[in-house]
Amino acid sequence: MADTKVDLKKVLERLFVTERLAVLATGGDSGPYTSLMSVAVTPDLAQIFFVTDRSSRKYLNIIKNTEVALLFDNRCESGGDLQRTIAVTVLGRAEQVMEQEKAAFLETFLAVHPHLDSVVRSPSTVLVVVAVSSYLVVRGFDDVRELILQE
Repeated sequence: MADTKVDLKKVLERLFVTERLAVLATGGDSGPYTSLMSVAVTPDLAQIFFVTDRSSRKYLNIIKNTEVALLFDNRCESGGDLQRTIAVTVLGRAEQVMEQEKAAFLETFLAVHPHLDSVVRSPSTVLVVVAVSSYLVVRGFDDVRELILQE
């Protein structure tokens, strides 16, 4: 039986309570690039935030190509049993949060990652928001569902 949109949202909400790291994939002149990132997801699942240095390769890639993917999984919780593992690929567009909007979004990020307060406040750090277009939820080997947020 197919999951409803509400069911998939519940699966994602449960995952994001425990999983606060994701692999970010960007594309640049030298090809694909991945980075392990501390992230925060908004309650409506529409946005994901992370911080990075403005001179980092990932940020320079985002400036050139805003399309990104993030990968979350619960492999630690599932004990490595792939039949119980959930992997979620997030597709979206990333951009720097502008200074006038930064305070509100920083509150969301720091609520999840208070230990990164000094990093976030560094002048060389940028706060990036990913506007999520879709979530691809994979359970086990072949149970793949998609939750589309933006067409």
